[in-house]
Amino acid sequence: MRTFYPYTKGYRQWILLGVACSIAEAVLELELPQAMSDIVDVGIASGDRRYIMLMGLKMLVLALLALAGGVGAAVFAAKASMGFGAQVRQAEYEQVQRFSFANIEHFSTASLITRLTNDVASVQMTLFMGMRMCVRAPVMLITAIIKATEISLDLSQVFLVVVPLLIIAVVIVIRYVGPFFTALQSATDDVNLVVQENLNAVRVVKSFVREDEEKEKFRQRSDKLRDTAERAFGFVVMFMPVMILLMGGTIVAVMWLGGHDVAAGTLLSGDLMAFFTYSSEILMSLMMVSMVLMFLTRAIACAKRIKEVLQEQPEITDGQADASLTVENGDIRFDHVYFKYHPTAESWNLNDIDLHIESGMTVGILGGTGSAKSTLVSMIPRLYEVNQGTVYVGGHNVKDYTMEALRDGCAMVLQKNTLFSGTIRENLRWGRADATDEEIAEACRMACADEFIEKMPDGYDTHIEQGGANVSGGQKQRVAIARALAMDPEVLLFDEPTSALDPEMVGEVLNVMKELASSGLTMLIVTHEMDFAKNVSSRVLFMDKGYVVEDAPPEEFFTNPKNDRSREFLSRFIA
Repeated sequence: MRTFYPYTKGYRQWILLGVACSIAEAVLELELPQAMSDIVDVGIASGDRRYIMLMGLKMLVLALLALAGGVGAAVFAAKASMGFGAQVRQAEYEQVQRFSFANIEHFSTASLITRLTNDVASVQMTLFMGMRMCVRAPVMLITAIIKATEISLDLSQVFLVVVPLLIIAVVIVIRYVGPFFTALQSATDDVNLVVQENLNAVRVVKSFVREDEEKEKFRQRSDKLRDTAERAFGFVVMFMPVMILLMGGTIVAVMWLGGHDVAAGTLLSGDLMAFFTYSSEILMSLMMVSMVLMFLTRAIACAKRIKEVLQEQPEITDGQADASLTVENGDIRFDHVYFKYHPTAESWNLNDIDLHIESGMTVGILGGTGSAKSTLVSMIPRLYEVNQGTVYVGGHNVKDYTMEALRDGCAMVLQKNTLFSGTIRENLRWGRADATDEEIAEACRMACADEFIEKMPDGYDTHIEQGGANVSGGQKQRVAIARALAMDPEVLLFDEPTSALDPEMVGEVLNVMKELASSGLTMLIVTHEMDFAKNVSSRVLFMDKGYVVEDAPPEEFFTNPKNDRSREFLSRFIA
């Protein structure tokens, strides 16, 4: 409750108004049976039409007022619950934005989507139902019991049998249904994961003709979700016949005992009718409470999952960073840095990295698959936190910068880049919103992206579909490079920047890199293109199993490598 209470801010007045309307609705409704009893026992018994008309008018006014209360309660409950859900969803999304890569890996993407949508909707709906039923039902229950007792204390003893039986049934159902609702949300995660993977890799699926296998995988996850839902809601459905049986038994008992009282002259016919109505209200109130408790069981499972996200501590924060500090130059230093992705892993992904890259230097990083080349450059903008040692940029510990200032000064072009839905201009301003059209055009020229952008019908205002689906892989990569250049950074980090380009474009980007190398920017290029390392870099690092095993000028590295792994790598590449 403490976790979610702050998200009711701005909607608490609607919650209070909704509660007030629900109470008013319940109280007014419970006045109707007594008015009906008076019509039967007084008006009809005495033949007083005027009394009957007055009491009928009173019932009409009470019904209209109760209707207004019900409508108000529904409207205010909807406002409060939808607003609460929106604020929880926003807080959850903002928390995800603060996560480091390590935090995101703690939750699957599919699970985060479910927690942001399905789980929030469940908690939101429970608040809506709670404001309507959990307020209305107790008021009706207590008031109806009091009024029923006033009519006949002897008949009211029926509830001493019925109510405990109903409570026992509710406890049994809730006890068994809780774990199933938790499993239901996990099964929903699994279904979302299969759908997400299939849609993201739809070209691969079709290329390998794996549609049938994917259908079978989805069917299995969907069947698991169905089976879990059947078990969960099966208990809820079983409760309804029990409830109807208890209601029917209560009505039979009241009719039997009340009929004897009417025949004996100890109870009036109108009072018996009112007692019937109050009995129904009592049982319906208990039924409403029990239904809310069952939904609450699911909402609690969802709330726990939402709470896990909200209370997850971001691994990388600004901490004691100096908000006024900016990256002034591209000087980079690794001071005996160690890193591993999982704290319990036996081996380090980066082992005792100790190197200094002077500002304005261009460094090519070579190595086999899994040698931690990408991991090394990820340490510079603090995409991951080092376990031991220190990384310095511009003469300062990276922890001394705010993440915004550090990443503004260190632009990165990833191996797999993403374009967002919107125009090309909007994508290019993604890293720097105040970039001018001239700066954007220059960045595109340097990235060799201007030629295809200017040929498009709307030029820089051409709409990019989600994920850049309407541009080729090479075009997407060039826009990503231009986006990084538009940030005007001190450090440029390239992780396989030409992986999606054809040979002709690789040559053009090579020329661009040569220009950038002489511009004073510090560049680190993770690449498999020997020409980049040979003709662009002023220094070559060769990595193997998380170690920098060779650090030399390109002419020395390519003609006389000193490390056995370097010689083996070059001989295999040349061969």
